Amino acid sequence: MADRRQFLKTSLLGASALAMSKPIAAAESAGTARQPATVRVASTWDFGIAANQAAWAILGQGGHSLDAVEAGVRVPEADLRNHSVGKGGYPDRDGKVTLDASIMDAEGNCGAVAAMEHVTHAISVARRVMERTPHVLLAGDGALQFALEQGFEKENLLTPEAEKAWHEWLKTARYRPTANSEVRDYGKGFPGDKDNHDTIGMLALDAHGKLAGACTTSGMAWKLHGRVGDSPIIGAGLYVDGEVGGATSTGVGEEVIRNAGSFLVVELMRQGRTPTEACREAVLRIVRKKPKTAKEIQVGFLAMNQDGEVGAWAIQPGFAYAVCDAKDQRALVPAKSVFPA
Repeated sequence: MADRRQFLKTSLLGASALAMSKPIAAAESAGTARQPATVRVASTWDFGIAANQAAWAILGQGGHSLDAVEAGVRVPEADLRNHSVGKGGYPDRDGKVTLDASIMDAEGNCGAVAAMEHVTHAISVARRVMERTPHVLLAGDGALQFALEQGFEKENLLTPEAEKAWHEWLKTARYRPTANSEVRDYGKGFPGDKDNHDTIGMLALDAHGKLAGACTTSGMAWKLHGRVGDSPIIGAGLYVDGEVGGATSTGVGEEVIRNAGSFLVVELMRQGRTPTEACREAVLRIVRKKPKTAKEIQVGFLAMNQDGEVGAWAIQPGFAYAVCDAKDQRALVPAKSVFPA
């Protein structure tokens, strides 16, 4: 009888384990076989349209999302008309143009540079940090040294137009580290709004089902020398999790850093929220923590989940994001906001 009871017990345990293993195996099989609903790239602001098209040239041919986001954001980095990204960006209060950038793939590999001078394509240096060093973030002179060792060209990033704007600002500038001084001193509205926005963040999902993201900026005009915003901070300006989705941000980086904004958006998507819902909740957290400050600043989040669904939300009206896929190459979508127009 004892042997029979032991046999039945063993059989029941085996059957239970087999039953449990079937859904796990099925889930694993579904995960490996899963393909994205739509190959897609999305990026912040209206200049994201041109950036998306450069990324689409790679994605549309079956290329990888990491290559696509790097190629995409290099477009505004080199655009001299863009005064908030790359060469041509407005300088800090000392007249120096410093760049921040980060890049991340679906497996959690990432690289970044912060407060780097003299190299236009900060995003490409960030990728070299990811692929050729054991580190995630290089800053200042160290980032420049690494870039030059990697063969990047040293150049003057302060264009005549940006230098002229800086000298104009200096006529009334008061050098003091006060929050949101760009609003008062620059006189073009909210940092990060449609008249004075900064940063391009880009998210892409490729035909292989892989997500990647990139974020690059010259930061806010007339910032204190050495100031670093959210763009090169993994989890703040950019975060990607291949099992869930990716997120990026724009606007006042200090508030994004304080809330680990992009990581928060991805974790909210992990809990079941759509990209739009996750972005909204992340923005509302900033507003709830600092309701008075929130009325004077802009922060926007852009997210894409593993199915290619895109969403965004901002504090102030005026934030728009560009979306590109096989159906529409030039879509520009106004994001919803906490405060009305």
